[in-house]
Amino acid sequence: MAAATLSSTVFAISTSCSSSSLKARNFKNLACSSFCSQNRLPYNPISARPSISRVRATILQEDEEEVIVEESFEFKASSPSDEVKSSSGGPSESSSSSTFESWVIKCEQTINIFLTDTVIKILDTLYRDRDYARFFVLETIARVPYFAFMSVLHMYESFGWWRRADYLKVHFAESWNEMHHLLIMEELGGNAWWFDRFLAQHIAIFYYFMTAFMYIISPRMAYHFSECVEGHAFSTYDKFIKARGEDLKKLPAPEVAVKYYTSGDLYLFDEFQTSRAPNSRRPKIENLYDVFLNIRDDEAEHCKTMKACQTHGNLWSPHSRAEEEDDAPCVIPQTDCEGIVDCITKSVTTKPEN
Repeated sequence: MAAATLSSTVFAISTSCSSSSLKARNFKNLACSSFCSQNRLPYNPISARPSISRVRATILQEDEEEVIVEESFEFKASSPSDEVKSSSGGPSESSSSSTFESWVIKCEQTINIFLTDTVIKILDTLYRDRDYARFFVLETIARVPYFAFMSVLHMYESFGWWRRADYLKVHFAESWNEMHHLLIMEELGGNAWWFDRFLAQHIAIFYYFMTAFMYIISPRMAYHFSECVEGHAFSTYDKFIKARGEDLKKLPAPEVAVKYYTSGDLYLFDEFQTSRAPNSRRPKIENLYDVFLNIRDDEAEHCKTMKACQTHGNLWSPHSRAEEEDDAPCVIPQTDCEGIVDCITKSVTTKPEN
């Protein structure tokens, strides 16, 4: 996994109903211009950046949509104020500050990659020929970061430091998606052996507290670590589909997968896919091959969302975007902060609004 680079996103918060539509339009044009030019969909709620390299999934059937996971790119330290100053001819951020920020991000990503590679080597050793058991462990672990993110954000809400509902909505939808992946693996017998359950559950406990602590210190680092984990999950499922595709097409789909992907209220299914418009993806489930194909595609969507989250304030609910396009009512300004230090600093220096 390549080291991630984060680009800043300029967005404006509407302060009056009379100017909200114009500001929303300006924000959308700025945030989406670079990504939409590369994407077949005309709609994309998150901003994206040019990438150095891409990981492409193997296409196994003629009508299958190509799945692309953009790897993290080299970080360029900048801020919205820098862009304004640069466009107006003013001075930019000092080189020493940029160098220090780049160094911090490089250290964060190096640690994340080391931790991810270590866990991968352990799983490769324990589950070399036991695919479903490995997937069960992966999906048990994969839900944990979203629990940790929501726990910290709820704590910030209690202190009045955070008021961004979109983050909570999207992270809950991500955990809901991963839960159904886990249910599918359980139905396939991945949790049959007690050792696999014991290992997965205890890793999950440690992972929860580690991610919560990391998220408090540096949300950017926590999101990058989750991107690394989701990237490994994507790669694992992609290799499995390529190796076992023909056999999987002969096996029936688990009932829980059919229900999750094709029936009921699919609001939460759309909610975690922040790079897509709602209702733009409706999977077909005819056999076990289709199930793993869609699980793999889900992991690709998680990667895109985790990458977008590494730029502070860059995450928006797909449904919120759809409402904004329909000229929704005036949006109330939302309080936010980035990490515990920033939260405490803002709580002390910012006067509460009446």
